[in-house]
Order: sequence, then C-alpha cells, then structure tokens
Amino acid sequence: MVDALRMAWDDGPALLPLSPSLPERELARLLHELRPATLMRSGATTALDGARPVDPEVAIVIATSGSTGAPRGVELTRTALEASARAGLARLGEAPEDRWLCCLPASSVGGLQVLIRSLLKDTPPVLVPRFTPAALASAEPATHVALVPTMLSRLLDAGVDLSRFRRILLGGAPAPTPLLTRARSAGARITVTYGMTETAGGCVYDGQPLDGVEVEVDGEGEGAGRIRIRGPVLCRGYRTPDGRVRPEIREGWLHTSDLGRIGGDGRLEVLGRRDDVIVTGGVNVATARVAALLTEHPGVAEAEVLGRPDPEWGELLVAVIVPAQRKAAPDLAAVRGFLADRATPPELPRELVVLDRLPLLTSGKVDRLALRERVRR
Repeated sequence: MVDALRMAWDDGPALLPLSPSLPERELARLLHELRPATLMRSGATTALDGARPVDPEVAIVIATSGSTGAPRGVELTRTALEASARAGLARLGEAPEDRWLCCLPASSVGGLQVLIRSLLKDTPPVLVPRFTPAALASAEPATHVALVPTMLSRLLDAGVDLSRFRRILLGGAPAPTPLLTRARSAGARITVTYGMTETAGGCVYDGQPLDGVEVEVDGEGEGAGRIRIRGPVLCRGYRTPDGRVRPEIREGWLHTSDLGRIGGDGRLEVLGRRDDVIVTGGVNVATARVAALLTEHPGVAEAEVLGRPDPEWGELLVAVIVPAQRKAAPDLAAVRGFLADRATPPELPRELVVLDRLPLLTSGKVDRLALRERVRR
C-alpha cells in the first residue's frame, strides 16, 4: 500500500484502498459499484471488466457509506490530501525526529493520512497491520499516532503507556469527556480532531480550523446549526455506477450532515449528526448528547443511543451500553435515575440493551448499522 501510494503521488494510477478482511461478497459489491480497472491482492494483479476512469487529478478514492449502507466512493485529489496533511503537520509543530504509527486501516481516510504525513516527511511509518493493545504496546517507537475513541478506551483498559507519544490525534467519532479526562490523567497528550472523508480527514483541531480552512454554522436557534466547511481540503465528488454526484457544495462550502455551534471562544463544538437526531413524542433528541451523558455513569464504559420505530411515540430512545464491570451492569431504572438531573424527560431512554462489546467497522468506529439491526429486532 505504501509503495502504491507513492506511485499515485507521482501521477501513477489512482488508488481505491479496500480492507483485506472484507468478505468476498462485500468485495464484489464494492468492485461492481465503484468500477476500478485493476485489483491488486496478495501480490497478484487482475484486470476487471466495466472499469470507469477517474479524472487525472484524482489520487485516491475512499469507499464510504451513509446511514443506508449504500457504498459511495469519495474522490480525493492530491491537492486536497496534501493540503490537509501539511496543515495538520504545521498545527502540531514538526520535528525532524517525528515518526507516525499507523494502526488505523489504510482503507480509511484516517489511516491514509498517517501514511501521507509519513510520505511528506520522508520518514517510514511504524505499521501495526491489525490493531490490538498488545500490538501497539510492542510496536517500534513512534512520536505520533491517530486513534478513534474506542481504540483509546481499550488501550487505557489494557494499561498501555500512552505518554510515549508526543501527540495523539483522536477523531472519527465523538470523544466522551470522561474518556478524555481519563486519558489525560494517564499522561496522554491528545488533540481532538473533526473532519470526514469528504474533507480529506480531520480539518478542525481542538475546535480550531486548520490554516486555510473555514468553518461556519447555519444557525437553527440558540447558536446551533448545520456545520459547513470551505477550503482546499474538500473532495472532488462521489463516484458511483451512475456517474459522479457532487457533494452538497454551494459557493465553495461543503454542507455537512453534522450539527454544531461556535462557542464564545470561537471554537467549534460538534453536537452530532443531523441523522442521529430522532423525534420521540414530537421532540427532537440528539442521540450523541445522550450517549455522552451515559458515559459519565461510573458503571458504563461505552454507550450509543439509537431510535426504534414505535406506533405511539414515533421513535423510542434505546440506550446501548457496555458495562464497566460485566457482572454489575446498571439496569434501565438506574440509567434513567442517573440521567434525571442531567437530561430532559424526552432524553431519558425507554429501553436498555447491554452488550459485552460494541460492534466495530474495520476503521475502528462503532458499526451503527449493526446496532440498529440489533435494536430493531
């Protein structure tokens, strides 16, 4: 992958990185939907039928999916990827001895950007092909690493020394305040990032846009609204079998599906996705906020909140938790009691699902589609 990335960087073929752990059926579906010309796997190269070329400036196509699970290929130019990587390195402060550890999959924009930063610094990355706390703990020394919150939580649970890193970039999903507090108490130096595949990765660090990036919020009351982003990091568009569809860009602004607000200090606070807002009893509830409150419960290690269709309420609020101790999981009454003075009545869950672990995507993010299937059975 690193060698292929160097070729793409030098005007070679554009890359569509896919996880080697994909089931054959899912691999076939992505190849059919995104129409690459060649498949490289296990040292073998196979020409594919029905290929559709990309424009010359496109260097990378990242397969992603929305809430429906339908695959889309986000087309990223070298200009956008390099603008993101260089602005990130500048914000962190570069040093000659810096070396990045890559434990995110290269099929995700987070893992890809780790490789690009290493390429720009002409420093070989430390590769951890399959993330486990033990694999990261025994890896070669590195100064920087990018993680998603679930990875950070499991590293802390395993007692891995995170102070070895000069900087940890944490993104890909909302980072609960208790997790950040716990990690920083353990000596972790964390920068929380916000961004998406369509912005070539994280473009806001600790609430402040990277140089060259602009962030605004379309007001929808009380300073909160839909986040929009402008700058050189934006993708070119989506690649689908029916032809490229531009993302929702108007006058240079990408209108995201995320809600946020700009605080008095000028920093962006991300409140969650618009499609993660459910309507229960005629009231809008931001599930990310409720999940964050749940993680403040001492008996809850991880939490997600989803909606389940209901003929009376429209949607019922369902809390999915991983208990801090398997034999001491709080019940629904305890959860509602804990939230009673922290949340509004509509934000109190009406059902509780207890799991040993949250299902994860190959990127390390929580697989919310799998959770929805579990909740709606």
